[in-house]
Amino acid sequence: MLIELEDALTHLTLAPAVGGSIVNWRVRATGQPLLRHSGQQALDTGLPGKLGCYPLAPWSNRIAEGGFDNPDGWLALTPNSPLDPLPIHGSAWQQAWQVVSQAADEVVLAVECDTPFAYRAEQRFRLEGGELIIALRVTHLAAQPAWHGLGLHPYLPRKPGTRLQAKASHVWMSDASKLPTGLAPVPAEWDFRQLKGLPEGLVDNGFCQWDGHCVIEQPELGYTLECQAEGSDYFLLYCPPGLEFFCIEPVSHPVNAHHLPGRPGLKLLEQGQSSHLNFTLKYSPL
Repeated sequence: MLIELEDALTHLTLAPAVGGSIVNWRVRATGQPLLRHSGQQALDTGLPGKLGCYPLAPWSNRIAEGGFDNPDGWLALTPNSPLDPLPIHGSAWQQAWQVVSQAADEVVLAVECDTPFAYRAEQRFRLEGGELIIALRVTHLAAQPAWHGLGLHPYLPRKPGTRLQAKASHVWMSDASKLPTGLAPVPAEWDFRQLKGLPEGLVDNGFCQWDGHCVIEQPELGYTLECQAEGSDYFLLYCPPGLEFFCIEPVSHPVNAHHLPGRPGLKLLEQGQSSHLNFTLKYSPL
């Protein structure tokens, strides 16, 4: 079952059963996709990674070493995607979500999960004057505390003229398994303090000391998205060469934070405690 929302300018389609994912967000007047367009074929795969955006909880990206230390001991994890040898993106994206409430311009989805520990995740989607507001919240339900992280994984159209602005001071360099090896100053090619085109080569890295603000300009498609994240000091930039999409993912922590000194960005939640991440994307025609 698909859920549809709209405001005066845009239209949003959600697939609660497919990981609580956004299928499409488009301009009402023209049908222009604002996220990567997902057709019926993409929906039929049942894979959130073929759609417009999906939630990451209770962690983002990859975790090494087959698990991590929680206060009550080692929590073993198994790989959960045929595309990756490491456990990736938590478990919320692989569950069917339920509709909690629905109005013309706002819907709330939720899921309760017992893997890798008990938690409840909730997403609130609202449209208002061409602005898409996503509020992701997770509440820890297990008796023993656990480390939590959050993120969102939007896919955006990539054209030759696509330009990005997002300020960051440092980037995590990574190895062949896409795990971070160390922090480095942002190289010139990846420096998006000013609006600039996307790199030709592969980027699949986490950037830090981000103010949560980014701009995505799409001259060929006739629009700009101005975005603001809250509860997210990091973003992941994924630019696969030769494909017609890229991802800028607001996340609360770097890749493999469970094994980095000080567990940057992770929160140790006791039973009943919550963590949240908000992301607002504002559409403006060019």
